[in-house]
Amino acid sequence: MDDADQVRPLTLGRGNRNESTRQHNLSLLMSLAHHHPEISRAELTRLTGLNRSTIGALVADLAEAELVVEVAALTGSVGRPSPRVTPHSSIAAIAVNPDIDGIVVALVGMGGSVLDRTRVPLSSIPSPEHTVRIAADAAKTLLAHHPHLERIVGVGAAVPGLVRPADGLITRSPHLLWEETPYAQMLEDALGVPGHIDNDATVGLLAEAVFGAGRSHSTYFYMNGSPSGIGGALIAHGSILRGADGYAGELGHTVVDSNGPLCHCGRRGCLETEVKFSRLKDAAAPRELDFDNLAESLGAVDAGPVAAEINRQIELLAGAIASHMSVFNPQAVILGGFLGALYELRGDDLRAKIEEQAFAPLGHNLVLERDSLGEDLMVVGAAELAFAPLLAQPIPG
Repeated sequence: MDDADQVRPLTLGRGNRNESTRQHNLSLLMSLAHHHPEISRAELTRLTGLNRSTIGALVADLAEAELVVEVAALTGSVGRPSPRVTPHSSIAAIAVNPDIDGIVVALVGMGGSVLDRTRVPLSSIPSPEHTVRIAADAAKTLLAHHPHLERIVGVGAAVPGLVRPADGLITRSPHLLWEETPYAQMLEDALGVPGHIDNDATVGLLAEAVFGAGRSHSTYFYMNGSPSGIGGALIAHGSILRGADGYAGELGHTVVDSNGPLCHCGRRGCLETEVKFSRLKDAAAPRELDFDNLAESLGAVDAGPVAAEINRQIELLAGAIASHMSVFNPQAVILGGFLGALYELRGDDLRAKIEEQAFAPLGHNLVLERDSLGEDLMVVGAAELAFAPLLAQPIPG
C-alpha cells in the first residue's frame, strides 16, 4: 500500500469520460458493486455521472473478466427494468484477527459477506509465528468447504497495536508482546497470497465506513474495546487520519486518572487500564461473560459489583470521549467491542455524561451509536485490506 492509498477518500468520486481514465472508471464501478451489492445500472449511471452506454461497456468488461455478474431486475416496476450488478461469487479474501485470548480466521466474499469463520481459543499469549501457523491451517480447512472459491485475492489482518500498513510491519503490539514484526510478509509466505495488515481499530472503522453505521457520516471516530485494550480510528471528510507515522487514533492511551494503574505504554491511568474488559470479568466472577454476546451476558448480572463497575467505566469513558470531541469535533462516535456492549446497557447515561463534560456546544448534536456489523466487524474490515488492490485496478492495463 503506497502513500496515496493512505489518504485516499473512502467516499467515491465521479466518473470521467476521457478514455485515458478507463482504469479509474473500472475501479469506480467495481468499488460500487462491491460496497453496494446488486446495485442497478441506473444507479451506477446516476452515481458516477457516466452515460448509459459507457456504463454498459464497463460492466461488460468487468463481467468478461469474471469480476461481476449481471442479474435481471425484478419485474413489476414502472419503466424499463435496470439490470443489477453484483460481485462474482468465486472471489474471496482471507481475514485474520489475532488477540491475546484467541485468533479468528474467516473467508469473506465480495460485498462484505462472511462465508465462513472459525475462532481458535488460546490459553497463553501467542507468538507471531504461532498465529500464522494457526491462520494457515484454519484457512486451508475453511477453503476445503468452499470449492467454488476460485480466486483468493489476499489475506488481511486486523492487529491490536502500532502498525505500518505501507510495509506490513507491526511496530509494537504491547498486549501481544510483539515488536518489529513483518507480519504481512509472514502471512503472505504461509498462505501464498498477498498479505496486508492494519491496526484493528482502523480496520473496524473501515468496515463501518463502507458497510455499516459510518455510511451516514463523513467525520467521526470509532472506538473499539477488545480483550486486549481500547483502540481508536478517525475519519475526517471521508479520509482516514493516519498521522505523520501512521499511528494516529491511539485513543485508549488518553490519561483519565494520573494516579491510576501502570499502562503498557509506560504512563499511569490510561483509558484502557481503567475501562477494561478484564475488570468487567472480575466483577462478574464466578459468572462467565460471553464476549461475543456481552450486552446480554452483562445484563443478566447487572447488579451489585457488576452494576458499580459498569457505572464507573461509563463515567470514565464519557470523560475521554468528551476530551476527544474537543480535539476532533466529530459528527458521530461509533463504539465497538465491549464498549458497544456498555453503550447498549447505559447508552442514555453515557450520552448525558458526555454532554455534561463536553465543551459546549460540541456535545449538543453528537450522534452516539454502536457498530452495526457485530462479530463480523473485524473480519469484514480485514478482508477489505485484501480487496483494496483489486478494487483499485480490477483489470490490469
